[in-house]
Amino acid sequence: MLRAAGVGVGDEVVVSAFGNVEVTETVIMTGAVPVFADIDPVTYCLDASAVEAAITARTGAIVVVHRFGRPADMGRLLEVGQRHGVLVLQHGESEAPYDEIAQRRQRAAFLDLRLRGVRTPDDGDGHTYQQYVVRVPGNGRPDRDAFARALRAKGIDCRVPVKAPVHRMPVFRACVSLPETELAVDETLALPVDASLTKREMQRIVSACNSLGGLLQPAF
Repeated sequence: MLRAAGVGVGDEVVVSAFGNVEVTETVIMTGAVPVFADIDPVTYCLDASAVEAAITARTGAIVVVHRFGRPADMGRLLEVGQRHGVLVLQHGESEAPYDEIAQRRQRAAFLDLRLRGVRTPDDGDGHTYQQYVVRVPGNGRPDRDAFARALRAKGIDCRVPVKAPVHRMPVFRACVSLPETELAVDETLALPVDASLTKREMQRIVSACNSLGGLLQPAF
């Protein structure tokens, strides 16, 4: 899509540094330069204000990635692109059958009501919960990692969704301040929300999380 739009050598492309390394790699393959903008802490997608601040006379495109089943604020992002005459491209996630999405939403609602000590995801704008991503409050990465280890010891299959921001990886390193991106990398944890999970398994997840959540001091 970038090549078809005429984006190439000498152009800049605004991208997120919160995962999706392949997007940055694709930009570089076209000969363009990736410019990292910060994310919205609710959607984990590009923040429209941060994108606008990153636009220069060399900006050829903005690539928006939808994250964890939560769509980006495309209305605002398209407005920014139109205002500056910059193409806005979307990188979507794989679609799931409606029944599977409905079951994931049911399990997400179960967790929303019962989890304590973690910040549950925003459920707005058609969230399909490809991943159920919470924030673990406290001292950033050390507390999140300790929380994850304790859950795994209790048999809960959790994982860190983004282990390092792209702009801090040696091959893509850029001198740019992205506080929301870096905080999200340090605090986020994906909990199981698969359609196959039984109610008993969901209760085990809640019990395991809540037994640990009281040990951490909320940072919000």
